[in-house]
Amino acid sequence: MNFQLTQEQDMLVESVRSFVEKELLPHEDAVDRADSVPEELAAQIRAKAIAAGFYAFNMPEEVGGGGLDYLSQALIERELSKVSWALHVFVARPSKILMACTGQQIEDYLLPCVRGEKVDCFALTEPGAGSDANAIKTRAVRDGDDFVLNGSKHFISHAGHADFAIVFAVTDTYEHNGRQRNAVTSFLVDRDTPGMTIRRGPKCVSNRGYHTSEIFFDDCRVPASKVLGEVGKGWDVANAWLTAGRVMVAANCVGQAQRALDVSLQWAADRKQFGHAIGTYQGISFKLADMATEIRAAELLALNVAWKMDQGTMTDGEAGMAKLFASEVLGRAADQAVQIFGGMGLMDESPVERIWRNARIERIWEGTSEIQRHIISRELLRPLLR
Repeated sequence: MNFQLTQEQDMLVESVRSFVEKELLPHEDAVDRADSVPEELAAQIRAKAIAAGFYAFNMPEEVGGGGLDYLSQALIERELSKVSWALHVFVARPSKILMACTGQQIEDYLLPCVRGEKVDCFALTEPGAGSDANAIKTRAVRDGDDFVLNGSKHFISHAGHADFAIVFAVTDTYEHNGRQRNAVTSFLVDRDTPGMTIRRGPKCVSNRGYHTSEIFFDDCRVPASKVLGEVGKGWDVANAWLTAGRVMVAANCVGQAQRALDVSLQWAADRKQFGHAIGTYQGISFKLADMATEIRAAELLALNVAWKMDQGTMTDGEAGMAKLFASEVLGRAADQAVQIFGGMGLMDESPVERIWRNARIERIWEGTSEIQRHIISRELLRPLLR
């Protein structure tokens, strides 16, 4: 197998790395302390990302996106993640499921998102339906040419900035293997639609400035023309995006872990104790060796799975492996970084405390580590249990 990146990919990595260092990292401390990204800064980052050609890099070229393969996307995600989500989210990656738009939806939602004129958010999770997405209770009842939505969503990332939400609601039920299952439909719901309320959710210690929201629907009337995909086929538009998203989360985790290693290496070389750099002591140097080895393994796994996505051979289990391993490697790397820094690792004067906080969410969102293990083991056992 050829592990060599192309010249174009090497140039892409260098360009994104430079963008992060110049346009994003200088704002990280201030955003973290304020727990907010000023609107002017968000608009500035978005405009510079568009000018640099990074905006909507995940979308196909035929709709105006970057048209990059999944491997190149993973390389970009790896570099962007070296700064908090609160900032790099404005180098937007519109929800790929918007490719299911048809007719007027293309002009109203898909193309404006690719051009940076509109921002979407993905509204699936509910208070009683996290890992068990099929348990969502938000309902959409047909009423003439409209659907009437009632229910609520929470932990909806970026909803505070979004112009519309991609909302998943139950429109019917059916029986499958003796169990009642929900038929789910996806809707495009504008933020100013009567009956839809968005408010900031509970504060999270991870990624300060990147807020999640709660969304409430109270007899929210949505035209049938806003159905994304087909009625009752909401999972068809969601599942492919969710699976690919796990690979990109894995790449994100690799980038964060690499930053933890980089600052730890510098600290180990500069910090003196007992007359020597602490990195010369095995108690520290072995930690660095373990971090570097695990991060390299996580990187190779994530990039290999991204490559398999490009070949059309990736399985759900492989995406789960990449997300599971990379997120847990990040957790260990962040913890080791704190240990290497000692007391300073918990002070907000250094980036380590922030890396440590931000790392914790990665084992939860986009499918918990437990869900990934379930997906992997089920795939392994399926051929043997037929």
